[in-house]
Amino acid sequence: MVPVLGRLMEVHALRRTARTILETYLGPQTGEKVLNGKIKRGDGEDIHAVIWFSDLRGSTALAERLPRKQFLDLLNDYFEAVVGAVLDHGGEVLRYIGDAALAIFPIGGITDHPEMCPEHINACGRALAAARDASARIAEFNAEREQRGDPTIGYGIGLHLGDVMYGNIGVPSRLEFSVIGAAANQAARIESMTKALHQQVLVSAELARVIPEKLTSLGVHALRGVPEPQEIFTLPEGATAAAE
Repeated sequence: MVPVLGRLMEVHALRRTARTILETYLGPQTGEKVLNGKIKRGDGEDIHAVIWFSDLRGSTALAERLPRKQFLDLLNDYFEAVVGAVLDHGGEVLRYIGDAALAIFPIGGITDHPEMCPEHINACGRALAAARDASARIAEFNAEREQRGDPTIGYGIGLHLGDVMYGNIGVPSRLEFSVIGAAANQAARIESMTKALHQQVLVSAELARVIPEKLTSLGVHALRGVPEPQEIFTLPEGATAAAE
């Protein structure tokens, strides 16, 4: 019986190792889908989700000014603050794009009245809580850098609620499990407005109307690649800080 049990234990250990590797590189939900056979180009599903796009400001100048090891340490500390907040609040990080991160807070169902759906309210609330958490972590990180005489870092976070295709894209020999669609592009465009509007966190009108708390409107703005101008919101504490 020992050889048979040994083989079974080996298979179990290999599967556990594969699961750990997939969760580390793809995230728990995405890794589970890949482990269960979602490995063909086009495999995926249409989902409703809060899309998170965040970016480190001034990274090119930092990369040119700092030694490579110091810049990598800074980048990892930044991701630990921002991405750590996403993970701690139940988000799924899908991609690192240089110094940017794409994440989602998936929602199972689609409804015409998301403001009345507990699942939508929960996902949007967790996304906003993650944004607040990330801001607090970066503020603490910047305070430590100031004490050492190092320059502080800036960042932007864009949040949007919409429909995306969640699945495999690429070529058959090199796939990526991610989200694509107009909603993902809009989240990135919203984040790109953080610098122009002097805010760290910006939120779409679609997400703002689901949240019970009142967010602060920053007016209607044209977003590159988005047909209609969009109303943009921020957290109340962010608007107060900008006014000061």
